[in-house]
Amino acid sequence: MRLKDSVVLGMSLPHRAAELVSPAVVVDVARRAETLGFADLWVSDNTIDRAVCFDPLTVLSWVAAATTRIGLGVAVLVLPTYHPIHVAHQVATLDQLSGGRVLLGVGLGRQDEYAAFQIPADRRVRRFTESIEVIRALWGPGPVTFRGDFFQLDRVTIGTRPLRPPPIWFGGAHPAAIRRAARLADGWMGGGGTSNGPGAQ
Repeated sequence: MRLKDSVVLGMSLPHRAAELVSPAVVVDVARRAETLGFADLWVSDNTIDRAVCFDPLTVLSWVAAATTRIGLGVAVLVLPTYHPIHVAHQVATLDQLSGGRVLLGVGLGRQDEYAAFQIPADRRVRRFTESIEVIRALWGPGPVTFRGDFFQLDRVTIGTRPLRPPPIWFGGAHPAAIRRAARLADGWMGGGGTSNGPGAQ
């Protein structure tokens, strides 16, 4: 870092709590963060195993309507538990509504979450990387035809495209996850805890 470089800071929105967080509080924090010059706001994806947690893309849409400049990110969407066509469409819609402010963070999540979504944990890395290919293709021009191990598309076009392809950041601290991010991602985000947990890859 050079002396003239500046540090860019983001912050987490209060979208999960033991008791329901008021939507008004979420908006108030978002507006204050924007006024104070934070670069972006982040929410996590905790569909299950949390007493209270707003859906990440829904709460970011709520915040997008109350702000004008600050970036809007998910850290991280557990991508293999979603269909990539839905993710591509939802994120493109949010990017349009927010004026091009979306950052998409994705990761593998915890292996024990997969059963609740009827998604097999085996080959989850391939499902993850294939989903990235599908999402990026759907954000491009023209209908998409794709032949993969998990997804097959025949001239598919989603309902809207983003203003620009949102950056896709990968989460994870396992060495394999970092190598994957270096190959395929636009950015990387670390996380708390150990990188050597059961099934981490």
